[in-house]
Amino acid sequence: MSPGPDKTAIVIGGSISGLIVALLLRRHGWSVDVFERVESELAGRGAGIVTHPDLFAVLREAGIDIPPDLGVAVESRCVFARDGSVEARRQHPQILTSWDRLYQELRSRIPDDRYHKGRHVVGIAQEGAVAVAGFADGSHAEADLLVGADGLRSAVRAQYFPASQPAYVGYIAWRGLVDEARIATDLRADLFRTFAFSLPDGEQMLGYPVAGPGNDTRVGHRRYNWVWYRPANTAVLAELLRDAAGTVHDISIPPPLIRSEVVAAMRDAAGRVLSPQFAALVDLTVQPFFQPIYDLETPRMAIGRVALIGDAAFVARPHVGAGVTKAARDAFSLVTALQSGDGDVASSLLAFESERSAEGRRIIARARHLGAYMQAQIDTPEERRNAAQFRTPEAVMRDTASLDFLQAQDALPAMN
Repeated sequence: MSPGPDKTAIVIGGSISGLIVALLLRRHGWSVDVFERVESELAGRGAGIVTHPDLFAVLREAGIDIPPDLGVAVESRCVFARDGSVEARRQHPQILTSWDRLYQELRSRIPDDRYHKGRHVVGIAQEGAVAVAGFADGSHAEADLLVGADGLRSAVRAQYFPASQPAYVGYIAWRGLVDEARIATDLRADLFRTFAFSLPDGEQMLGYPVAGPGNDTRVGHRRYNWVWYRPANTAVLAELLRDAAGTVHDISIPPPLIRSEVVAAMRDAAGRVLSPQFAALVDLTVQPFFQPIYDLETPRMAIGRVALIGDAAFVARPHVGAGVTKAARDAFSLVTALQSGDGDVASSLLAFESERSAEGRRIIARARHLGAYMQAQIDTPEERRNAAQFRTPEAVMRDTASLDFLQAQDALPAMN
């Protein structure tokens, strides 16, 4: 299908997945408006993103020439033992970027008059040949296609599948960023050339270099991004989510509201169980924060003229390192189905759903296997087998943030 100028799309969610699908649609002749619920420009998230070849392929399809400073390149992976020695090493070239860097690369290509901030969707209707989005301010928008790219707390998904809620998996991820200039010279040499791990019993710490403030990738101006997975049952989680005023937050807690004693206990544990390299990084982190780990599967990705992509459809534990790449592949598949279809949006979305639902479930299953040994409680024989299989240094280096388990037939096809 080659859309004429009257083919219109609404994208709900102005983060990375929404921007990618908007750029792909625009490149193939669609008129696209993006609606983001946050009133200010999205920025400052700072989280690290592990890239994969398919992400770069989709970005090129969206009209982006991959800039040389998109991220920081490393050549290898290593595991630090408790005493700081290198327990294992593996060659694994990869480019590591940040949420801010990729977001800005995408956002700069969407005209401001097509990116609408502070627009929280409260209702969706499908009326004949159009999809209609209603917003909290009383306004509405209609189009031939509506894409829900609004993440873990998707309002689009909630309308159609209210029972599909994020499921807590029994552990959390502490996170932090440290400016390279604050790290001792000898420690930088250990850290900034590799994707590193530390493997306390039942836990996992990992880290890698990313761009610094202002997306600066120059040596001496970068940051180090670390993620520490720790078991926490639901009672422990509720206590971690309680702020100093006694409020227990739902899903996550804003970093400034994490109680000081919680952060102090985490820093103390780092000194006791992590390699000295990572313990030093935790000490240097000004504002560590944590995220409960969830996964989620939606029963459908296509509902008439409405499509769900990225974390609005499937939320996988982060061990596969595929969140952004999965969203990019979703966006690519959606636009490919629309381009190759017979002109009927609903039937094209069914073709998209058939392809992407299967891969989404494979990624969910793989991430569950990789994270099994960090759960607060390991109950089933299958979980015990997974825990044993994926906890060795060699397995962690080989399988973390890798999409090798996806077969060659899953490679991206050419887009018409």
